[in-house]
Amino acid sequence: MKDLVLIKSFPNGIALHLDQDAPFEKLLEEIAYKFSEARAFFGNATMALSLEDRQLTGAEEVRILETIRENSSLNVVCIVGRDEATNKNFIKALAHMEKKLSGGDDGQFFKGSLKNREVLETENSIIILGDVYPGCAVISAKSVIVLGGLYGEAYAGENGQPGAFVAALEMEPERIKIGDFKYKMTGKQSKWGIRPKIQPKIAYVKNDKITFEALTKDLPGTF
Repeated sequence: MKDLVLIKSFPNGIALHLDQDAPFEKLLEEIAYKFSEARAFFGNATMALSLEDRQLTGAEEVRILETIRENSSLNVVCIVGRDEATNKNFIKALAHMEKKLSGGDDGQFFKGSLKNREVLETENSIIILGDVYPGCAVISAKSVIVLGGLYGEAYAGENGQPGAFVAALEMEPERIKIGDFKYKMTGKQSKWGIRPKIQPKIAYVKNDKITFEALTKDLPGTF
């Protein structure tokens, strides 16, 4: 009998190869069964997810994520695509975060998006598994990573932590402050929530100003 769902691994992630013709509900049943059976094998690892071989709507992607979370202890932080460079950048960030957190670092996860002028404040480094919408803010005494879009405000290094940074899969902030240095968006933001191409970026202080770079190298060592 043909497998409707095949699970394959790649560095810091798993790829689901989905049958193109099977009813979507059948795919969900197969995903639920396979992840339930492999719950002990996967444990509570943090990883990215790639969905292959089938065009999916945003709502279908969400249902797949929910099914995986209901039937395993995996912490799926993001869906990545076929763009090799983007995947490599994201995986670097993910590997760095997982290493720090598993090593007893006091960083923490926040699962969900910040909406409706919400403010999240912490004394630790923070990893947001979602978006920060316009009008919202995340404030950290250390560093901030947004595994989604940063469209609102981010404040890092609020306790004077040297080497603090802000990183996001999509970097279009209204305002960033790192230590004593500030950056404010000038010009019009693109319409948030629409991501034709994810371009992870990192913001940090260099030569007494906030500098933005593509996330093509390891994150600074102060997360």
